[in-house]
Amino acid sequence: QVQLVESGGGLVQAGGSLRLSCAASTRTFSNYAMGWFRQAPGKEREFVAAIGWSGGLTADSVKGRFTISRDNSKNTVYLQMNNLKPEDTAVYYCAATSSRFSDTYYHLPTYGYWGQGTQVTVSS
Repeated sequence: QVQLVESGGGLVQAGGSLRLSCAASTRTFSNYAMGWFRQAPGKEREFVAAIGWSGGLTADSVKGRFTISRDNSKNTVYLQMNNLKPEDTAVYYCAATSSRFSDTYYHLPTYGYWGQGTQVTVSS
């Protein structure tokens, strides 16, 4: 069982930055690939970024602005978000999967563990 707790969300002006953190309660954090998803009001939850054993993946909508990283010594995955836009406003969720296949990381059903989410609001 893996529990995930996100933090770092908030209100920021367009062009600003935030760093989200997701702390995992497991002794085997390095055995999991980690993902970030987001869900805006009235929209489906969508892939943002993921990191496994061969580097990070990011959605085209955030490429060049968002960076995912992880610190296995702290059981934590991060999402650095720069040059934020109003359309980035959403609840951001952290997720964990034991899948080793990076082409599965884009899909919600791949992940067996989810955090409660953290709100990010970008004002124009």
